[in-house]
Amino acid sequence: MKPGPKNLITDVPGLMVGNASDAALKSGSTVLLGHEPLTASVHVMGGAPGTRETDLLAPDKSVAKIDALVLSGGSAYGLDACSGVVDGLRAQGRGFALGPAIIPLVPGAILFDLLNGGNKDWQDNPYRALGRAAFEDASSDFSLGSFGAGTGALTAMVKGGLGSASFVLDSGVTVGALVAANPMGSVTTPGDRHFWAAPFEVDGEFGGIGPDTAAGLGRHLDSRKMHAMRALAGGEDLPSERGNTTIAIVATDAALTKAECQRMATAAHDGIGRATVPAHAPGDGDLVFAASTGSRTLASAEAELGQIGHAAALCLSRAIARAAFCATAEENDLLPCWSATQT
Repeated sequence: MKPGPKNLITDVPGLMVGNASDAALKSGSTVLLGHEPLTASVHVMGGAPGTRETDLLAPDKSVAKIDALVLSGGSAYGLDACSGVVDGLRAQGRGFALGPAIIPLVPGAILFDLLNGGNKDWQDNPYRALGRAAFEDASSDFSLGSFGAGTGALTAMVKGGLGSASFVLDSGVTVGALVAANPMGSVTTPGDRHFWAAPFEVDGEFGGIGPDTAAGLGRHLDSRKMHAMRALAGGEDLPSERGNTTIAIVATDAALTKAECQRMATAAHDGIGRATVPAHAPGDGDLVFAASTGSRTLASAEAELGQIGHAAALCLSRAIARAAFCATAEENDLLPCWSATQT
């Protein structure tokens, strides 16, 4: 396996990603689009997900393909970003056609960034406009770190963000991951220098510092994020397991069915567990979508699906570390970005 030319999920041919951010809000939205509709499914391992249209992604549901996937900040408000993407798709005549009716199908998931130092004193939900702006921004190139759904994301100890990574398998199949990393857990080992995902790093893509031989077992779960959020809430005793979530998309050009996409999404969750300690908490909404463009026919999907899922997990671990590695400092941040802790 080698990273694709961009080391982004858009190394999968036919995919585009768009970001929209509001610096004052400290939030934003991200959309993944295909040039054509996508076969997709989802697997949720967090205990408190926030989602839209995910039921239709189950293998036993009749909807065969979807038009886009959305990751957004904003907690429940952020689900309206999907509406903005629906507006954009409808304007282009894209969606499920039923006679003269056009119905764009846009599942989405959200993370909690309502207590991150941004200005939340708005009257009208801003996320529909952010979703439409992300749709209009979609291309094969996009920025990582404090952009899109990762704009206001926080890990336990440093700023989170938007991350992505890819692999091209020996078979020629391309696999990629896109993540908005806002976990309860830490993506760095004690001391903030090393990433838990370091064993899976390729070509110094998140600093090349290597594994932490003194990392321990993750038994000490201190969280700057929870201390900062409680202070912002006036000392209110917020539950430590709430206000988090890692939401991700893994994608491939391999022709997969909905059931095979769901298996890919399930395997990809290993990538969250390898890069974040702890992961999949009861109050997290940890979720992975999986999408297939279907442009590359497999000789044997049953034989190759295991490797595709493994590659998806590796890409997701790397993408989570890259999200924090690429995060940048902004006014009124609650937490330092990773780069600031290295001086």
